[in-house]
Formats: sequence, structure tokens, C-alpha cells
Amino acid sequence: MQRITKFLVFLTLILITQLIQAQDSIPKINNKEKVEFLKELKETIKEEERDFLKVEVEAINEKLQAGEFTKRVADSIKMDVAKKRALNIENRTSIIENKIALLMRNEEGYNNIDYEEQTNKVGVSIGGDEGSFAGIRISGKNKPKKYDKRTTSDLVLAFGLNNAIVEGESLDDSPYKIGGSRFFEIGWAWKTRVFKNSNFLRFKYGYSFQINGLKPKENLYFVKQGNQTVLEEFPEHLKKSKLSITNLVFPVHFEFGPSKKVEKDTYFRYSTANKFKVGVGGYGGFNIGSRQKLKYELNGEKVKDKQKRGFNTTDLVYGLSGYIAFDNTALYVKYDLSPIFKDQVVNQNNISIGLRFDMD
Repeated sequence: MQRITKFLVFLTLILITQLIQAQDSIPKINNKEKVEFLKELKETIKEEERDFLKVEVEAINEKLQAGEFTKRVADSIKMDVAKKRALNIENRTSIIENKIALLMRNEEGYNNIDYEEQTNKVGVSIGGDEGSFAGIRISGKNKPKKYDKRTTSDLVLAFGLNNAIVEGESLDDSPYKIGGSRFFEIGWAWKTRVFKNSNFLRFKYGYSFQINGLKPKENLYFVKQGNQTVLEEFPEHLKKSKLSITNLVFPVHFEFGPSKKVEKDTYFRYSTANKFKVGVGGYGGFNIGSRQKLKYELNGEKVKDKQKRGFNTTDLVYGLSGYIAFDNTALYVKYDLSPIFKDQVVNQNNISIGLRFDMD
């Protein structure tokens, strides 16, 4: 997790540095290039205002179809917004035309022109709102919001207790420590509203990295014996014995729950902030690594042994999962229908319970 955080910070710093360097280079262009830049900016302004007008007209048409407006009222409102956008184009481009005239009339006048103020907004931020990918957003052209955005995305983070249910035995008889065995999950999820005019049911899907840890009780450790993986007594006193299984999975959930409709003049959104929600579904994927870590003393020296031997872990993993949440925090449960180890005489299935955070 620390490596991931360092990587994101490093990437962000690089992007910010590049943007600063790019901004610093703007005043160094020659006189002719500045004029061309401002002319292109006029066209950009026209495109932006037309884009905003399209969104406003779309919103009016939606309300007309819903019966909130009569056709006469809708046509009148469309006329008003068209006039507003036309005036915006006229006012904004006249400012640019004046700066072009100043630049051409007085060559030194360009020193007082704030070109950065007129450029499209550029920036870097970390979050899960519109226009982001995997939590990182690089904003560019100033675009209007989509009238109805049915799909959103967020970062998923979960952790808690992990264990295994052994075939024919109860969880109380598990050979693994209840408090010492844990799991961790991090991933990205998309959420799509199923019905056009209701947000009660959402389809949630994405990808996650799951790390399931098992710590055997007493002084046991995992040993691979042919196609069997068994627990045996370690010859020395173990300070730590842990098997970590890493899976890449693709969760799919149906999420139920109330939401609040937030309506604006040119768009609307459904918000589940401070609302209860329930998610039920499952996951399927692949085992991408297994490692056993042992810590013990040998002849007075501390030994750390990391073993990557496969341990006959199941290649294809699949299971059931669900959560009960309030706002962005949930009680999360997942259960592997696939056994932990393949071709075993007695099957073991992984089970996890903990907290889940969907940070949208």
C-alpha cells in the first residue's frame, strides 16, 4: 500500500511540474504566435458557449417530454437561452478582439496581457468525481456537465478478518488464528443506474486486488506434499507463520437503496450520500500469487523466510459477496465458493468479514 501511495504522489508531482513548466513557457512565444493564439481562443469560446447551449436545450426538451413545460413555454425558454449564449459569445470574443488590437497596435502591450487567464483550465487532482480515471483527474477544456449521468465510478477499499471454513467442521474448529488472519482489498468500481427514472437499483462492477492472509495456530506452517498442502509442526519456535494469497477478481453487485435527486437548471444527479444501501453479488478471477512468510530464531540469529512455491492454491477463484452500507462505509462479507487449495482430500473455503469504503 505504501508503494502504491508513493507511486501516486510521484506521478502527481511529475504532472504538476510539467504543467508549471508549460505555463511558464506561454509568455515566451513571439508576437505573431500570440495573435494566432488569441484567434484560436475566440473559436474555442464559441465552441464552449455552443456546447453549453446544447446542454441547456437538452434539459428543456427533457422537461417538455416530462410534461413540466408546454411547447410554447419551452420554445420561449429556448429563445432566451440562445440569446444569452449569443451575448456571451459577443462579450467574450470582444475582449479577445480588443487584446488583439492592443497587441498589433503596440508591440510592447502584450506584456500586460494575462494569457494564462484566457487559456483552458488545466489541473491535477485526486478523487472519484466526473471525468476521473482510477482516482486521478486531469481537467482540460471547460465542458458543460452531461444532463443525465447514469454511470459513476469510485475507489473501493476494504479490510478486516479472514479465515477458512474446513469441510465437515465449524469455524470454531478452524486451524487458523481468528484475530491474526486478515484480508485487504483495493480496486475500482463503476456504478450504473438500471432504470431511467429511478435510482433504487444500481448495477455495480469493476476489478479488485484481494489479499487473503491465513495465520496457522500453534507452531504450524504450510508444507506442499505432491498435490496436497498440509499443516505440519515447524522444527523451530515460530514467531510468525502466515500464508498470503493474492487474487485479481472482477466483482459484480446489484445495489439497492434510496437516493436523493439533485436537480439543477442544466443537469440532474442522484446522490446516495447519508443513505442506507445494500449490495449483493459475487466475483470471479484469478490467483496471481501465493507466499508464505516465516519468522524464527536459529542458533541465536533471527531468520525471515519467504517462500513462493504455489502451495497448490486454486488458479480460478469465485465466490459470493455482499455489504450493508450507510453513506460510503459498509459492513462487508465475502465467501469463496472455490476451495483455497485444489485437489485436496478435505476442502477449505476462504471467508472474510470487515469494513468496506466506496470513496466516490
